[in-house]
Amino acid sequence: MIRDGQSPAAIDEGVRALRAGGLVAFPTETVYGLGADATSDAAVAGIFKAKGRPSNHPLIVHVAAGVKGTEALSRFAQPLPPFAQKLVLAFWPGPLTLIVTRQPGVAAAAAGGEDTIGLRCPAHPVAQALLAACAEQGVPGVAGPSANRFGRVSPTTAQHVQQEFGDELLVIDGGPCEVGIESTIVDCSRGAPVLLRPGAITRTQIEAACGEALRDKHELAAPDPRASGTLEAHYAPSAKLRLMDAKAMQTGLDVLGPYAAHIAVWSRSVLKSRSQHILQRRMPDDAAAAAQQLFAVLRAFDAEGVKLIWVETPPAGPEWEGVRDRLQRAAAA
Repeated sequence: MIRDGQSPAAIDEGVRALRAGGLVAFPTETVYGLGADATSDAAVAGIFKAKGRPSNHPLIVHVAAGVKGTEALSRFAQPLPPFAQKLVLAFWPGPLTLIVTRQPGVAAAAAGGEDTIGLRCPAHPVAQALLAACAEQGVPGVAGPSANRFGRVSPTTAQHVQQEFGDELLVIDGGPCEVGIESTIVDCSRGAPVLLRPGAITRTQIEAACGEALRDKHELAAPDPRASGTLEAHYAPSAKLRLMDAKAMQTGLDVLGPYAAHIAVWSRSVLKSRSQHILQRRMPDDAAAAAQQLFAVLRAFDAEGVKLIWVETPPAGPEWEGVRDRLQRAAAA
């Protein structure tokens, strides 16, 4: 059941469901999340069950902005190192998740058994309304992975969530997600910032804000903490996805000729096909616009019943890193 996120009644309904140990899908600026009370291991278990997600794969905990967010940081995390504090000041609320050392005895299930935990303060006004209301009523944080079956394409509209879970799940509608890919994840638990998952906030922005160079994860002796969305194969459509350069794509279309079928193409380059059965969409030249469209395009291709999805490899620029990451993981599935 979809509820209008602009309605105070929808926020109240969401808070009641979360306080009762239920699940609620809610919008963020990145993708829609499947939320549960992060302090209730039983409620969090419902997320793992609904998604078919391994219980040792950590979740991100979403917190409110302002004073309630500061209180939540103290509740879930041990004191942040100075560079992490700078990132909070620079990018919260926003599409940045910090992996920090967890307070013992808090949110063990949401953390997947790790001694670290991922925390984020989303910028979406509907998410903030929900989180603020939850904090006022004893739910300091909402665990919220993407609201889809594990490993599949993330949802960027309320309708996508409903397609995944049906009418029984409460979905608070906040419109299409503005960013369109999941948050940047920075590990702050090992004394130096490490980029675990690229996103809309770039390496350059992170380094400028925290005053330190991002370290390569292989430089640090300690192993990487497990973090959401960092498996090699992830974000996959039902159709097989291949990344190709424009020349290879055009060659493939030429070879298949008029007999090409059940293939979808997403490319920045203009390609020609002699087949009437090729589904083509243009990838924006702007990285942010491409990210915003990415998951919706993959879902649309799946809905058309294609068997293969050919995607032109994005440019090598740093602003494209998040899009490249999601497509590479989708192609690995």
